[in-house]
Amino acid sequence: MIHRIVRFALRQRFFILMLVAVIAVGGILSFRQMPVSAYPDLFPPFVEIITQWPGHAAEEVERLITVPIEIQMNGIPRLKAMRSISLYGLSYVALTFHYGAGNYFVHDYAFRRLAGVSLPPGVTSTIAPMSSPSNLVYRYVLESPDRTPQELKTIQDWVLNHAYRAVP
Repeated sequence: MIHRIVRFALRQRFFILMLVAVIAVGGILSFRQMPVSAYPDLFPPFVEIITQWPGHAAEEVERLITVPIEIQMNGIPRLKAMRSISLYGLSYVALTFHYGAGNYFVHDYAFRRLAGVSLPPGVTSTIAPMSSPSNLVYRYVLESPDRTPQELKTIQDWVLNHAYRAVP
């Protein structure tokens, strides 16, 4: 079998060269259209809903805040998993979506659904800023042999923070 393939390739050189050229052009075109990211997001889109109700027991927070939020969020399209935890004075609900659901879509949908939740008076839920668990990898240490820790903290707060927030 292999001998016949080699024999065909040697007899039909022009055909084989044209086939290689077509495959190479197709590969180059595909490579140019392929989205490439220096730091690809390895995690599916997710939304975190955080509600604080200071001074109330975890059971009360669960019954009056966490469960109504879960019920309201239950029908969001492309929802993969919902996890929640209720602590003393704090409710945390995490929604994980299927890959391909846009980050802006899921945040907008969750925000609109959150407006329909009836919470106790004076309690408001917030949606955590859009981020990815891989953001935890991007940490740094600011060190200098000739600056004091106070000067480094000032540089961090007034120079670096503003520069990082300006990055799209």
